[in-house]
Amino acid sequence: MHLISNLVELFALSGGIISSRRHFLMTSKGQLSDSELLRLMLSGSEEALSILYDRRQRKIYQFTLQMSGSPEISEDITQEVFMVLIHHGESFDETRGSLNSFLLGIARNLVRKRISREQLYVSLDNETDDVTFSDECHNSLNLIDELARDETVELVRKAVLSLPARYREVVVLCELQEMSYLEAATVLNCAVGTVRSRLHRARTLLLEKLRPAGEGNMAEAAAGSARCVA
Repeated sequence: MHLISNLVELFALSGGIISSRRHFLMTSKGQLSDSELLRLMLSGSEEALSILYDRRQRKIYQFTLQMSGSPEISEDITQEVFMVLIHHGESFDETRGSLNSFLLGIARNLVRKRISREQLYVSLDNETDDVTFSDECHNSLNLIDELARDETVELVRKAVLSLPARYREVVVLCELQEMSYLEAATVLNCAVGTVRSRLHRARTLLLEKLRPAGEGNMAEAAAGSARCVA
């Protein structure tokens, strides 16, 4: 899918105009802040939209993929996020956080609705659901040592996807995207203390999912490979 082409076309249809400052924008994109680009986009600049998309779409796609496990859903939601920005970008308040946090907040709401509707992986609020591994994996006393790096990553990925959404999202934001507690709290619209407590619980759940008998230390290493930047 050519997402940005579709977005620009839809933007034009919704009232966007072709900017006469194309050269200025394209050569100054490293100097313009997200907020400045958003203001230009809301005034009708397709180039500002393109720059914002290029700058922020990867993080949105990664977050959605890490939450859903589905490339198709991630592509759809990434485009939806920018459609919301086109139509409701004026609701962004830079005094409450960055545009990146604002966009991830939109993505978070969309992916939760999509997961709930399609019942992907686990119930959003069922803490007792667990990821299922094969008997062969559970019976191996040296599972983590024997896994190649890509297999270890896949194991962790499945464990993260099996977490209830309120724990999965803090792991994705803090551990995988390395956001600060404050930034994560802005995305989730909750207190910093809530992020801390959910992350602590999420790490505990991950250790339980990743720890076959006798492999506690290696499971802890796998679960804690990235740390939240406080």
